[in-house]
Amino acid sequence: MNELAATSSSLFNYGVLTIIIIVAFIACFFVNRASVRVRASEQITLLNQLLEGQKKQNALLRRLVDNQHSEQEKQELEEKRDFIRLIPER
Repeated sequence: MNELAATSSSLFNYGVLTIIIIVAFIACFFVNRASVRVRASEQITLLNQLLEGQKKQNALLRRLVDNQHSEQEKQELEEKRDFIRLIPER
Protein backbone atom coordinates (compact mmCIF):
# COMPACT_ATOMS: atom_id res chain seq x y z
CA MET A 1 0.00 0.00 0.00
CA ASN A 2 2.84 2.33 0.75
CA GLU A 3 4.29 1.68 -2.68
CA LEU A 4 1.11 2.88 -4.33
CA ALA A 5 1.07 6.05 -2.23
CA ALA A 6 4.75 6.75 -2.94
CA THR A 7 4.35 6.34 -6.68
CA SER A 8 1.21 8.43 -6.80
CA SER A 9 2.90 11.34 -5.06
CA SER A 10 5.76 11.23 -7.53
CA LEU A 11 3.22 11.18 -10.37
CA PHE A 12 1.53 14.16 -8.74
CA ASN A 13 4.88 15.95 -8.55
CA TYR A 14 5.55 15.23 -12.24
CA GLY A 15 2.09 16.49 -13.15
CA VAL A 16 2.58 19.74 -11.23
CA LEU A 17 6.01 20.18 -12.77
CA THR A 18 4.56 19.63 -16.25
CA ILE A 19 1.82 22.18 -15.65
CA ILE A 20 4.37 24.72 -14.35
CA ILE A 21 6.56 24.19 -17.43
CA ILE A 22 3.59 24.62 -19.78
CA VAL A 23 2.53 27.84 -18.02
CA ALA A 24 6.14 29.12 -18.21
CA PHE A 25 6.29 28.40 -21.96
CA ILE A 26 2.99 30.21 -22.51
CA ALA A 27 4.21 33.20 -20.49
CA CYS A 28 7.49 33.30 -22.47
CA PHE A 29 5.53 33.17 -25.72
CA PHE A 30 3.43 36.20 -24.85
CA VAL A 31 6.37 38.17 -23.47
CA ASN A 32 8.41 37.51 -26.62
CA ARG A 33 5.45 38.38 -28.81
CA ALA A 34 5.00 41.69 -27.03
CA SER A 35 8.69 42.54 -27.34
CA VAL A 36 8.63 41.73 -31.06
CA ARG A 37 5.71 44.12 -31.52
CA VAL A 38 7.60 46.88 -29.71
CA ARG A 39 10.69 46.28 -31.84
CA ALA A 40 8.63 46.21 -35.01
CA SER A 41 6.96 49.52 -34.19
CA GLU A 42 10.37 51.07 -33.43
CA GLN A 43 11.70 49.81 -36.75
CA ILE A 44 8.68 51.20 -38.57
CA THR A 45 9.22 54.64 -37.06
CA LEU A 46 12.91 54.52 -37.97
CA LEU A 47 12.06 53.51 -41.53
CA ASN A 48 9.57 56.37 -41.79
CA GLN A 49 12.25 58.80 -40.60
CA LEU A 50 14.67 57.43 -43.18
CA LEU A 51 12.03 57.82 -45.87
CA GLU A 52 11.46 61.46 -44.94
CA GLY A 53 15.21 62.07 -44.99
CA GLN A 54 15.52 60.51 -48.43
CA LYS A 55 12.66 62.64 -49.73
CA LYS A 56 14.44 65.77 -48.51
CA GLN A 57 17.70 64.63 -50.11
CA ASN A 58 15.93 63.93 -53.41
CA ALA A 59 14.35 67.39 -53.39
CA LEU A 60 17.74 69.00 -52.71
CA LEU A 61 19.38 66.96 -55.48
CA ARG A 62 16.67 67.97 -57.94
CA ARG A 63 17.21 71.63 -57.10
CA LEU A 64 20.94 71.22 -57.54
CA VAL A 65 20.55 69.47 -60.89
CA ASP A 66 18.09 72.08 -62.12
CA ASN A 67 20.47 74.89 -61.12
CA GLN A 68 23.41 73.20 -62.83
CA HIS A 69 21.34 72.56 -65.95
CA SER A 70 20.28 76.19 -66.20
CA GLU A 71 23.88 77.32 -65.67
CA GLN A 72 25.06 75.00 -68.43
CA GLU A 73 22.44 76.39 -70.81
CA LYS A 74 23.62 79.93 -70.04
CA GLN A 75 27.23 78.92 -70.67
CA GLU A 76 26.31 77.26 -73.97
CA LEU A 77 24.50 80.38 -75.13
CA GLU A 78 27.50 82.52 -74.21
CA GLU A 79 29.84 80.14 -76.06
CA LYS A 80 27.66 80.31 -79.18
CA ARG A 81 27.67 84.08 -79.05
CA ASP A 82 31.43 84.15 -78.59
CA PHE A 83 31.91 81.80 -81.53
CA ILE A 84 29.81 84.02 -83.75
CA ARG A 85 31.89 87.03 -82.72
CA LEU A 86 35.09 85.26 -83.69
CA ILE A 87 34.07 84.66 -87.33
CA PRO A 88 35.27 87.61 -89.43
CA GLU A 89 32.91 89.19 -91.88
CA ARG A 90 33.75 89.14 -95.60
